[in-house]
Amino acid sequence: MINRHRSQRVALWTALASASGTALLVALPAASAYAELGGTMPGSPASAAPGTSAGNPVPLLNGAVLKRTSLDAGGTTVNEYASNSGQIFAYTWQGPTMPDLPALLGAYAPSWRAGAIAANDAVGLGGAGLHESRVTRSDVVVEAGGQMRSYVGRAWLPAALPPGVTPDALQ
Repeated sequence: MINRHRSQRVALWTALASASGTALLVALPAASAYAELGGTMPGSPASAAPGTSAGNPVPLLNGAVLKRTSLDAGGTTVNEYASNSGQIFAYTWQGPTMPDLPALLGAYAPSWRAGAIAANDAVGLGGAGLHESRVTRSDVVVEAGGQMRSYVGRAWLPAALPPGVTPDALQ
C-alpha cells in the first residue's frame, strides 16, 4: 500500500516535471519511517551517519532497549524496539488502521503468513479468532486484534529479546 502511494507521488512529480519543460529537482520521501524486524533502527547509534540524527530513540531499561514511536499514514501509533546495538526485535501498534505488517516483519513475513494459514486451517470457519489472532513460530510471534478503527498488536523475535526483557514489557 505504501509503495503504491509512493509510486503515485513519483509519477505525479515526473508528469509535472515533463509538463513544465524545465528541469525540476524533486526531494523524494525516505524509503520508510521504519526498518524491519531484525534490521537496524534508524537513528540508533548503529545506523546513524556521522553528524546526523535520523530519529529520536528513547533509552529504556537502563539503556538496554531503545524505543522509537511514530505515526503511520493511517494514524496508527507504531512503537519500534531495538537492543542497545540497534537491532530491532519488536514492534507494537495501536490505532485506527493496521500497520503494513509485511513491511514491518520484513524477512519474517513468510513465516508469519505460513503460521497464519496453518492457524486458520486449524480453526476452520467456526468464527474463533474473529477479532484477534496469535501466530507463534520459532522465529517470530505476532499478536493482532481489535475492531474497526481500533487495532492493537505486537510482533517480536523471541531469540532477539535482550536479557531481562519479556514480551509483556512491550507496550
